[in-house]
Amino acid sequence: MRILHVTQRYLPAVGGAELHLAAISKRLVAEGHDVTVVTTDAWDFELFWHPSARRIPEAESVVEGVRVLRFPVRHLPAPQLSYPAMRRLLWTLARAPALPSPWLHRLARFTPWTPELFRWFATTQERFDLVAGMTIVFEPLIAAAQHFAHQNRTPFVIYPLTHLGVGSEPGEDAVSRFYTMRHQVELVVNSAFLLANNEDEAAFYQRRGMPAERIAVVGPGVTLAELQGGDGARFRRRYGLEGPIVGVLSTMAYDKGVMHVVEAVRALWRKGFHVHLALAGAILEQFRRYLDDLPAADRDRLVVLGSVDHATKLDLLDAMDILALPSRTDSFGMVFLEAWTYAKPVIAAQAWGVRTVVDHGRDGLLVPFGDVQALMEAIQTLAENPPLRRRMGEAGRAKVLRQHTWDYKYPLIRDIYSRLANEGAPAQ
Repeated sequence: MRILHVTQRYLPAVGGAELHLAAISKRLVAEGHDVTVVTTDAWDFELFWHPSARRIPEAESVVEGVRVLRFPVRHLPAPQLSYPAMRRLLWTLARAPALPSPWLHRLARFTPWTPELFRWFATTQERFDLVAGMTIVFEPLIAAAQHFAHQNRTPFVIYPLTHLGVGSEPGEDAVSRFYTMRHQVELVVNSAFLLANNEDEAAFYQRRGMPAERIAVVGPGVTLAELQGGDGARFRRRYGLEGPIVGVLSTMAYDKGVMHVVEAVRALWRKGFHVHLALAGAILEQFRRYLDDLPAADRDRLVVLGSVDHATKLDLLDAMDILALPSRTDSFGMVFLEAWTYAKPVIAAQAWGVRTVVDHGRDGLLVPFGDVQALMEAIQTLAENPPLRRRMGEAGRAKVLRQHTWDYKYPLIRDIYSRLANEGAPAQ
């Protein structure tokens, strides 16, 4: 098969979506398929609204056998203001039923603005057996890919990675509405197939008109061999840590619940409870400002690692006693699988989608997003009860081995691709 994957960033940029699509792409290549990834030149996620963030300089490269085409992110004037303003305007206009969806897509093309990418889609003579797009909140890229696929009578597969939020209904809180706008939902429903991350996401789109026979719940997986070798003792020696460690592996941002984890641990410190907090992941400006405002004594007790290499990540997974990611902007949480691989319990938010991944009381605990008291109690419960931690961690590991490895999930995706490609028009 000749396959085109479209997404907002690709390796060496690292995040859940990036690792998810890379795992599928490189396995397809290993089986002899031809995979091209079309993406932006963003290395740092903040490049979409901050021109000084890092870019990946190579316009074309081969990453683990996958051909990658990167197109530059452009910016409107004052992008740190205009980018969120455009997203909010889109959200407002999407609520007006009389406004045609094509108008919304024209406006969305500035978030992110990648004119060279659109030009490539309009002029390329390349043909593919299947086109797939990932991450619905970057709908300009998804729309361009879907239009290209429809023009060439090629099946289009979508991985929306929809953040359904923490509202009373999926897609109803303030943040998740930016992932479930009318024109975004239409892109999903108009796809040939939906590869959903979880049961809540599948049900959300089925209620909006996507036939059940065009949906499969697969989600991300892990490769056990790539997670071997973590040395927790080495991590503890390196940072001089003794006693329970809470680990956070995520972009450092409010919506990920990272500030709430810090506040919960600070509350435990004030009670005299001994626990360490290690924070690993890209530090966004909002979190940097938050750190700067903390009392120096508390800030100095935190182990703030920033972005880490793979070996350090594995050492932290082995060293930590608890993984905390009480996020409202995750559609699955691949890091839960990584923590469970190391038999560590997890703490997550009571969020749509994530609630179907973490089994409360069995392999982790769920707390309301933003509830520092509940989060503090969850951390203390696990930190002071090693048998409970072991029991939950082992339950999580058993779940990973049973249904969340790429050895299990990749064949499901490949077979869907193959069936759709055989049903569609052959590539020229």
